[in-house]
Amino acid sequence: MTNAGGGDGFDDEETPAGRPRLRAIFISDLHIGTPGFQAEALLDFLKHHPSDMLYLVGDIVDGWQLRRRWFWPQSHNDVVQKLLRRARKGCRVIYVPGNHDEFARHFVGHAFGGVEVVHDTAHTTATGRKLWVVHGDHFDGVIQCAKWLAHVGDWLYELTLKINRHLNSFRARIGLEYWSLSAYLKLKVKKAVNFISDFEVAVAHEAKRRGFDGVVCGHIHHAEIRDVNGILYCNDGDWVESRTALVEHADGRLEIIHWGAQALVVNRAPETEAVVA
Repeated sequence: MTNAGGGDGFDDEETPAGRPRLRAIFISDLHIGTPGFQAEALLDFLKHHPSDMLYLVGDIVDGWQLRRRWFWPQSHNDVVQKLLRRARKGCRVIYVPGNHDEFARHFVGHAFGGVEVVHDTAHTTATGRKLWVVHGDHFDGVIQCAKWLAHVGDWLYELTLKINRHLNSFRARIGLEYWSLSAYLKLKVKKAVNFISDFEVAVAHEAKRRGFDGVVCGHIHHAEIRDVNGILYCNDGDWVESRTALVEHADGRLEIIHWGAQALVVNRAPETEAVVA
C-alpha cells in the first residue's frame, strides 16, 4: 500500500469563477467502455473542478464488458485524455483498480502517463484524518466465492441500465431531469439494502483493524458518508447511475457532490478539529 498523503500538485486549468480548487477528488465505477458510462457529465464535472489530487477508485475501464462487446466512442476517449492531461499538468492521479478492471492489478507499482497504479493507498486530509482508499470488491462475497454469478448479475444490471437509458431519453423529451431506475430498485429490494449495509460494515471494520480513521471506496454504486462503528465510511458512488464524486476542500471538509442539472451536495462528513503534528 502506498501513502498518497495530500499532494501539492496543480494543473494549469483555470478554476472556474466561484469554484475554489479542491484538495482531492475521489471517483470510481466509471465503467468506460459501456453504453451506461455518462462521459459527458464526467467531463463537465472535471472541467468545473480542478484539484491537487485525483483518486480513481476502481472499475474505471470495464474489461468485463469490453471482452463481450467492444464499445469505445469518442467521448470515452476524451475522458481518458482528460485524466492523462491532469496528470501531465501536475495533478497527482492515483489509480486503484477494481474487479471490472482487474487487469490493471498486474501493473501495480508502475505509472503510465503519470498515473500511479496501486493496490490500495492512504490519504491524509487537511484535518489529519487518515483514510484508507480501496475499491472494495474484496468485501463482496459474490465476487470472491462465485465469480460466474457476478457475471450473470452484471448482465442483468446492464439490461436494467439499457431500460434506464430509454426511460431517461423519454423523460428528457418531456422536460424532466435524469432519474435512475436501477438506483431506485436497488434501494427498494430488501436483500440489496441488506447487502449495502453488510458491505459498509465489513469495509469499515477492516479499515479500523488497519488503524485508519476512515475509508473511501466504491464498487456498490451507492454514494454515502456515514459513521460506521466509529469509522468514517465514504463511498464515492459511480458515473453510471448517480453521477457522484467525493471531494475534499482545502480546509479538509469532505462532501459528496451529485453532478446533475446543477451541482448538489448530497452528503457531508461531520467536521473534526485539525490534528496538530
